[in-house]
Amino acid sequence: MEAHQAAPAGVGSDNRGHDSAGRVSGALETRKIALVEKARAIAEETLDPALRATGQRLITQFYEHVPSTDVAERTPGDLCGAALSFWRFAERRRPGQAKVRVYNPDLAADGWSSPHTIVEIVTDDMPFLVDSVSLAINASRCVVHLVIHPIMTVARDPTGRLGELCGPAEAGPHESWMRIEIARQSDHDDLARLAQTLSGVLADIRAAVEDWQPMRQVLRELVDELSRPPAPPVPPTELAEAQEFLRWLDDDNFTFLGYREYAFDGMAAPARGSLGILRDEAHPVFGGLRDLSSLPSDVQDFVRRRELLVITKSNRRSTIHRTAHMDAIGLRRFTSSGEVVGIRFFLGLFTSLAYSRNPHSIPLLRLKVRRIVERAGLAPTTHDGKALLHILDTFPRDELFQADADQLFETVVGILNLQERQRIALFVRRDPLERFVSCLVYVPRERYDTALRDHFATLLEEAFAGQLSTSYIHLDEAPLARIQCIIRTVRGRVPMVDNTTLEKRLADAGRSWSDRLEEAATVSFGE
Repeated sequence: MEAHQAAPAGVGSDNRGHDSAGRVSGALETRKIALVEKARAIAEETLDPALRATGQRLITQFYEHVPSTDVAERTPGDLCGAALSFWRFAERRRPGQAKVRVYNPDLAADGWSSPHTIVEIVTDDMPFLVDSVSLAINASRCVVHLVIHPIMTVARDPTGRLGELCGPAEAGPHESWMRIEIARQSDHDDLARLAQTLSGVLADIRAAVEDWQPMRQVLRELVDELSRPPAPPVPPTELAEAQEFLRWLDDDNFTFLGYREYAFDGMAAPARGSLGILRDEAHPVFGGLRDLSSLPSDVQDFVRRRELLVITKSNRRSTIHRTAHMDAIGLRRFTSSGEVVGIRFFLGLFTSLAYSRNPHSIPLLRLKVRRIVERAGLAPTTHDGKALLHILDTFPRDELFQADADQLFETVVGILNLQERQRIALFVRRDPLERFVSCLVYVPRERYDTALRDHFATLLEEAFAGQLSTSYIHLDEAPLARIQCIIRTVRGRVPMVDNTTLEKRLADAGRSWSDRLEEAATVSFGE
C-alpha cells in the first residue's frame, strides 16, 4: 500500500475557506447573543419590576430563530424596542380574530425606529400563515426584507387580555406572532389598504382551517350517498371511478378551502350550509349559478349534462397557500328521473403531490388515458404508442382534468401528428362557462424565447377579446416547446375564432428573418 504524502503548501484552501466561513458565522452568532443580552438588560432597566422577567423571556423567544446576520445589524435599543412594542400590540386580542398593524415605527412614539415599514400580526397558530401572508404582501408589490415568526404559548383571559407568556415546553394555546419588514411605504392609504388585505387573507385562512374537517366529512357523506339508490344516470364504471376520485381527493391530494351547494328549478334549499371561505355568500364560485335561467343556453346545457362530475377553475385566485385560480370540483345532483337539479361544489387547490403523480395512478385520469390509448389503436411498444404515452404523461394536468373525452382525444392525436415536424401549431379549449380560453401553442424548441411567448400572448388576447391570466412553458428533449396561455374572457363577449386562421397568424409571428429569406428565395429560384 502506498504511503500518503502530506499535501503541499496551498492545497486544501477549500478547507481553509470553510474554516474562515465558520469563524465568520461563529462571530456573528456570538455578536447576536451579546446584542440580545444587551436588549434584555435594557428591558430590565426600563420595565416595571413585575414585568421584567416576562419582558426578558419575550426578547429571548422573539429573536431565537432570527438569522444572526439580521440581528447583528441592529442596535440593542432597537432590538428591545421592537420586541416590547410588539408585546404592547399583542396585549389584547379578541378571541377568534386576528390582529393586524402596518406602520412606520417612530422612536418617540414606539420606542424604536426602522428604515422599513413593519407588518405585525397576532393570530392563533394555523397552517398556511407565512406563505399566504407573504404572497399577499408580494401581490401588493412590496419587497419583503425580513420575517420574524415566533410561535408563542400564551395565557389570555376571556376578554382576550394577555396574561402570561409561557415557556416553549409549557402547555397552553399557541399563537403566531409575525413581524415582517417590507420596503418603506410612506402613503398612509397604502398602509391601510395592505392591513385590510391581510385581515381578509387571515379571515379566509381561519374559515378554511376551521371547516377543513367538516368539508372532508361532507365529501365522505357524498361518496356514501353515491352508493345508495337511486344511482346517478351514468355508467357503473364511471360511477365507481368518480367515487374513487373523490376518495383520492380526501387522501391529501386536495386542499379544501370552501364548500357550497346550488339548487335549480325552485328545488328546496340546500340541506348543508356553506363552509370554509364560501361561508361568505358574496364569495362566488361561478357567477350566475344561483339563477341558472339567466345564463346562455349553451352554458345551461353544460350545467345540465348527465355527467356526474364537473372539474374546472373558479373565477377567483386563492388567497391561501398559492395565488393560483382555485380548482372547483362539482358533483351534480339528479332526480330519480335523471334530471340535474343542483350541484355541490368543493373549492380548493390540487396539492403539488397531485400534479407530480403519474396520470395512470390518478382515478378518473387513468380512465381517460386508457380510453384515449384504446381509441388511438396504437400498441404501447411502437414508436407512435410510446410517443402518445409521453404526450399524455406530460400533458398539462389541469387540461387532463378539465377537458372532455372527445376534445382531449382530438388534441392529443393532433399533437401526436406533429411529432418531428418543425412547425407552429395551436390547440384551443374554450371553458364551457365562457370564463377563459386555454391555448396550447407548439413551437420549434430552438425558436422559443420570452419575446416570442409574449408576442403569442398578445395575438391570443386580441383574438379572444381577453387578457392573459397566466402562461406556462414546457421544455424537454422533444423538438417542440409547448406554451400554454390562459386567456381570461368575459361571458357573452368571446368572439368566434377560426383556429386555422389564428394558427397561421401565430406561425407568421414565429417566422425568423432567415425563414422569410428562404421563402422568398424559393419563390424566385425554386427549392
